[in-house]
Amino acid sequence: MRGAASAAMHFVPTPIRAGGLELQALLGVPEHPLGWVIFAHGSGSSRRSPRNQQVARALHQAGLGTLLLDLLTESEAHVRENTFDILLLAERLKFATHWLRHHHTVESEPIGYFGASTGAAAALIAAADLGPGISAVVSRGGRVDLARARLRQVRCPTLLIVGGADSFVLELNRRALMLLPRASIRVIQGAGHLFEEAGALEQVEQAASSFLKSSFEEISGSRRAEAT
Repeated sequence: MRGAASAAMHFVPTPIRAGGLELQALLGVPEHPLGWVIFAHGSGSSRRSPRNQQVARALHQAGLGTLLLDLLTESEAHVRENTFDILLLAERLKFATHWLRHHHTVESEPIGYFGASTGAAAALIAAADLGPGISAVVSRGGRVDLARARLRQVRCPTLLIVGGADSFVLELNRRALMLLPRASIRVIQGAGHLFEEAGALEQVEQAASSFLKSSFEEISGSRRAEAT
């Protein structure tokens, strides 16, 4: 019955506040989450992205909680340079990760990232910084080259999802694959950068859900074994 409950789930507007900073987010909470996924959007996108909301609903059906996050405030988002400040975006992502861990009902559950375009670079840098605090990263059409200097330091399992027709980004991801210690790549044949083709986003959903659920279950199983 988990799938039926998750399909009816709605997103709850959730401001994330600390130290004078307020980021806007949408929280989705299954009844018994296996883990949590924080979405890092690409430049020009936001928590309202229909594509990322569609993926988030698929993750709900897999029993995963989600946080669709704006990494910039409304005023900051109007400054184009901010949308490509990957280090700033990574810091904001880490800020939201700590908030989720300490201000919501998240204790030992695994936390992962789902990054799109430039948001994927921020997710990889944040994962490198947080080490074992992040259990998995999924990149959708990610500009992973913008995190190149930190890729070898990403120790968690990483899935690179790329459109087969997105030749420029596909080449960047293939190069990144050789630097990431625990990465695999899934090429969606015929898909472009935005995965707008018929059935393309559904393939992203399936790949991301399976990968994240498997990664989280492995982490949870290891923790249970250590506790016995």
